[in-house]
Amino acid sequence: MARIHPTALVAPGAQLADDVEVGPYAVIGGAVSIDSGCVVGPHVVIEGVTRIGKNNRFYSGAAIGCAPQDKKYRNEPTELVIGDDNSFFQCVTVSTGTIQDKGITRIGNDNWIMAYAHIAHDCVLGDHIIMANNATLAGHIEVGDYAFLGGLSAVHQFCIIGPHSMAGGGAMVAQDVPPFVMCEGNRAGARGLNTEGMKRRGFTPEQIAAVKQAYKLLYREGLGYEEACARIAEQARTEPVLNLFVDFFARAKRGIVR
Repeated sequence: MARIHPTALVAPGAQLADDVEVGPYAVIGGAVSIDSGCVVGPHVVIEGVTRIGKNNRFYSGAAIGCAPQDKKYRNEPTELVIGDDNSFFQCVTVSTGTIQDKGITRIGNDNWIMAYAHIAHDCVLGDHIIMANNATLAGHIEVGDYAFLGGLSAVHQFCIIGPHSMAGGGAMVAQDVPPFVMCEGNRAGARGLNTEGMKRRGFTPEQIAAVKQAYKLLYREGLGYEEACARIAEQARTEPVLNLFVDFFARAKRGIVR
């Protein structure tokens, strides 16, 4: 049976695996399900239609599954779905989705969401993402695997943050960030490639060279955006790592950071 502190409030209908730990003064709503290995810290609130996978940890004061901060929201039963092995640090806030989108906010696996970060309604996060302290996502944002968002950074609604990309501390991101690209500033502009991150994740020298060539086509050769995309797509036929760019271009709608 779940280990629930006597001061915690768990609503009837909540589904908790037998080894879930619930700390002092935590509050868990009746439409919440929490799988095995999870730890809910003191003063954490988990509400809404929220489904949580295995081995997640929620630190003190986190507010998970809260109502969307969207004036169009009318208490529809939208959802939050969280995968496995994520950490949500102190006072992190995560909203459920809205019916104006697919109605679901999704967070993948092994993400590290640091204190006071905010994930708004209808965001979709992949795996192995780091959001540093006070990083903020507006609604309807996609964040790719292994992306890093620096402290106090903020991302405009509907943006796409490509896999393995990086936003520096305080970056104000108003356009899409291609895979592997580092950006910073207000408004955020491209500042090179996250080559150190690529090396740490085992990319080969040949793959890194191919990504550097793609970056040159996007930012250094004076090409129009569509022409650069076409050239990168052509190179992806022999350099599979560049398919991350091809997939990104197919979804990007806001223009890319420059």
